[in-house]
Amino acid sequence: MKVGNYRNWKSYSHGEEIHADVVVIGSGCGGATLAYELAKKGVNVALIEQGGNYHTGTFDNNELNMAGKISAERNFHTTSDGSVSLVYGNNLGGASVHYWADSYRTPDDRLKLWNRKYGVLGHLPEDLFPYWNELEENLNVNPASEPYFNRMNQLFRGSSQTLGWEGHAVPQARKNCQKSGHCMQGCMFGAKQSQLVTHIPRAVSLGTDVYTDLRAEKLLIQGQKVVGLETISIDRATLRPESKKIIFKAKAVCVAAGGFGSSTFLLRNGFKDRLPMLGEHLAINPSPMVHALFEEPIIQWRNIPAAYGVEAFRLAEYRNGDYRQGGYMLMPNQLQPATLAALIPGFGKEHSEFMEQMPRLGGTIGWIDDVETELGRIEVDRSGKRKIHYPFGRITKQIFNDLTYKQMILNFEAGAKEVFLPGFKTHRFSKLPKWEEIQSLEWRAGEFPMAAPHPAGGCRMGTNVHNSVVDSTHRVHGFKNLFVSDSSVFPTGVSVDPSFTIMAFSKIAAKQVVGEV
Repeated sequence: MKVGNYRNWKSYSHGEEIHADVVVIGSGCGGATLAYELAKKGVNVALIEQGGNYHTGTFDNNELNMAGKISAERNFHTTSDGSVSLVYGNNLGGASVHYWADSYRTPDDRLKLWNRKYGVLGHLPEDLFPYWNELEENLNVNPASEPYFNRMNQLFRGSSQTLGWEGHAVPQARKNCQKSGHCMQGCMFGAKQSQLVTHIPRAVSLGTDVYTDLRAEKLLIQGQKVVGLETISIDRATLRPESKKIIFKAKAVCVAAGGFGSSTFLLRNGFKDRLPMLGEHLAINPSPMVHALFEEPIIQWRNIPAAYGVEAFRLAEYRNGDYRQGGYMLMPNQLQPATLAALIPGFGKEHSEFMEQMPRLGGTIGWIDDVETELGRIEVDRSGKRKIHYPFGRITKQIFNDLTYKQMILNFEAGAKEVFLPGFKTHRFSKLPKWEEIQSLEWRAGEFPMAAPHPAGGCRMGTNVHNSVVDSTHRVHGFKNLFVSDSSVFPTGVSVDPSFTIMAFSKIAAKQVVGEV
């Protein structure tokens, strides 16, 4: 069997034409899994990645250096109002290279919701069930065991159990973890089972060719079929496009550029007129955090990030239509020193005092399950510049309040002598404040920094062109051989880390793509 090749910007020739059965755009959890599944079926796949191929031997555990290698926009990209940092990958393996390795099976309630409310077929619990054991075996997924609980994880588990908040050890995709604590910078030991060390090399061993430093530019269309893709080479040193254009000819094209990237690519190709829902219904899983100062050393940037998670509040509760509580996952936080410094409040002496106590700083973070009626959108202007809009709606702000207050309760229960919020203004508390004090927070844009690690939507799956972008076969409405396979097809957020859901959906998508080639 032919083994595939890895190519990069140095190897391309202007005007080069490459033929493949299927072109896959993007190499994260969606694209890499799709390429592997197609390769297993004997399909000739060209896997295209805009970022570079950085093997684990090039990782140095330096958060600033690694941001330049594996983080798009060096982690400086935000929503249009600057309120939320957009976290996604720009490298072979995509965001899986810097994710926390949390690997949750999709909750049954979410799959049933997508079927009942949005008409998604063929993606019910019984449809995904056959893939869970396979994925868990291939990615070595197991619940975090005691040796991987750092001090913040231990305190978090103990205080949540005392409070009676249901939680569990987080399922982790790791093998021979060295506990370095630099998961967000890419694992230099290759222990975190990202797509870079799992599905991609397996796909290559089965004949898939990988093309890095290559940006997808323009779909080549004839009638209702896509016949190819025009790409442009990206200079690795400057990340700027070169003059070299490479053409791919294929029987099918699969867009798997991620929750932010896939809808952006289709918008830049002028699809908004024919697909009015393109770029709409964007979930971003905003993640407010609370810092905590303890008497004992915490050193939150060691060992794995989240060994234990609270799931008691995963689903929002309503009473008579009014929000009551919940709508988020709750976990220990892990921030490396430079990132932590940027998120500590205050200036000058006050900031310096916090920095001097950095080893004793811990804290928590929550992943908000986006409110279905308050989702954002992606737009692209005439010059091709992307803007991501995510206004905080009324219910979303209520969730922020509840989540922040519960984080404070948990940290004080864990023994914190002081808790405080990130941001430019100082909000410090030596004891649990009154609920009304938290309710008074306005959550203005940029005031409380947070990230968006798990985008979904923009290419929502549904029944027709008026309410969605793709159908239940992952085909783009109006096309026979154009598919989307990543988190952008989810009708809403997943309510847990989406990596496993993306991979399972991609296995389903692969069956449909094979039918076209």
